[in-house]
Amino acid sequence: MIFIFRILLKIDSLYHSFLNRASLEAAKHRGMKVGKNFNMPDKVYFGTEPYLIEIGDNVNIAGDVRFVNHGGTTTLLRKLPGYEDARILGRIKIGNNCTIGLNAVIMQDVQIGNNCILGANSVLSQSMPDNTVFIGNPAQFLCTIEDYGDIVLKNNPEYPRELEKDRKKLDAYIKENLPHKYKKARKIK
Repeated sequence: MIFIFRILLKIDSLYHSFLNRASLEAAKHRGMKVGKNFNMPDKVYFGTEPYLIEIGDNVNIAGDVRFVNHGGTTTLLRKLPGYEDARILGRIKIGNNCTIGLNAVIMQDVQIGNNCILGANSVLSQSMPDNTVFIGNPAQFLCTIEDYGDIVLKNNPEYPRELEKDRKKLDAYIKENLPHKYKKARKIK
C-alpha cells in the first residue's frame, strides 16, 4: 500500500512541477524578465501584467508568492464622476541573490535590492535597499543580511556536512540527533 502512495505522490509532484513550469514560461512569454539560476519550487502568481516584472540572477521564490502590478480598487473609483481615468499600475524589480518567503505579496512600484530576504507572509509596499531583511505586514526592515547571517550561524544545527550528499542519511541523522529545543512561549497578560 505504501508503494501505491509513493507512486501517487510522485505523479502529483510531477504534475504540479509541470504546471509551475508552464506558469513561469507563460509569464516569460508575456515579457517577464528572469535572470539565471531562478528557483521557484511551488506555484507563484505573476498577475496579469508579468511584463512589468524583472527578476535578477540567483533568486529563490517560495510557494504562493503574489506579484501585484495593479490595484483592483480603482474599479469602484472609475464609477465616480471625475475618477473615470483612475488607474494603479507599476513595475516590480527583484535584484540578484534574493529570497522571497512563502506567501509573500509584492506590490507595484517596488524594487528589491541585491542580497535581500523578504520573510514569509510579508506584504511589501516599499522598496528594499541592498543587503537587507524585511518581514511583516506591512513589511519593515528587520536587520542587515550580515546580522541575519550571524543569527543563523549562532543557531546552526550541527551535523556532518558530508551527509548532505545523501538526503536519506541526512534525514535519518537529523531525525535522530537534532535536539528538542523550542522557543519559549510569551507570557499572556
